Amino acid sequence: MIALIAGTGDLPSEVYNSLLAKGEAPLVCAMEGFTPDLNPNITFRIEHLGRFFQDLATRGIKSVCMAGAVKRSNIDPTQIDEHTLPLVPRLQSAMALGDDGTLREVIAILEEFGLRVVGAAELVPELLPPEGVLTKAQPDNTMDANAMLGAQTVKRMGVADSGQACVIKDRRILAEEGPDGTDAMIRRFVPTHSDVQGFGSLGMIDDLVSASADWLTGMAGTGKGAVLYKAPKPQQDRRADLPVIGPETARVAAEAGFAGIIIEQGGVMVLDRDTVVQSLNGNDMFLWVRA
Repeated sequence: MIALIAGTGDLPSEVYNSLLAKGEAPLVCAMEGFTPDLNPNITFRIEHLGRFFQDLATRGIKSVCMAGAVKRSNIDPTQIDEHTLPLVPRLQSAMALGDDGTLREVIAILEEFGLRVVGAAELVPELLPPEGVLTKAQPDNTMDANAMLGAQTVKRMGVADSGQACVIKDRRILAEEGPDGTDAMIRRFVPTHSDVQGFGSLGMIDDLVSASADWLTGMAGTGKGAVLYKAPKPQQDRRADLPVIGPETARVAAEAGFAGIIIEQGGVMVLDRDTVVQSLNGNDMFLWVRA
């Protein structure tokens, strides 16, 4: 039996439904504060991580898949149980190395409990699209240089454990992914100020302030003709935190006026691929899966 440690976003549901279609219902587990779009069988606290791993092994779980977004949580030292206490020094050292270091240590601990860690793409291989251009629109002859710059940039970012995506236009980096993720980075290029019709709510005022800030910094509205480049970090353990794009990424990229999306073959999962391609085709944008 497999346990699905599910975070937020659409990936956990995609993995769950695929396994269910193959006749295997995974045990859904979720950390408190990061409830997935699934009904968890088990909810655990970060302070009880050791007990949770021991519970999985006791239940006869053989494999674990970690899917979805989970940000670092605040830890209450008074809540750490006796099963987790021996792991604290290891986790503290790993966290000092960044997200990649933390994930590698968590994977190592899981394996010490006799649990095999499998990646979402291993369970659902169709999430990794084949090499080539999947859309009607094709990248023009300037995109090779943009793609090479994107690959160099994401490699540099990956070494610093700072992100997996960037926005490029005319061989210039316009933005690099931050902690808020890819879609949030793209939204900074959407000229949302034109959509604000009044001040009927605090939310509308917030939108106006945010949009105005982007315009003052020269960000919003400059996305026309830009491209999103996304790839995994160098030396990343691809069993966890493999980059993802989906329909929302395609939608906001279209709103920003992007020309297309470039992803690394075998390194970026595409959720609901048919919808993504359809959305890009409808906006005359390309999706290039680059080897």
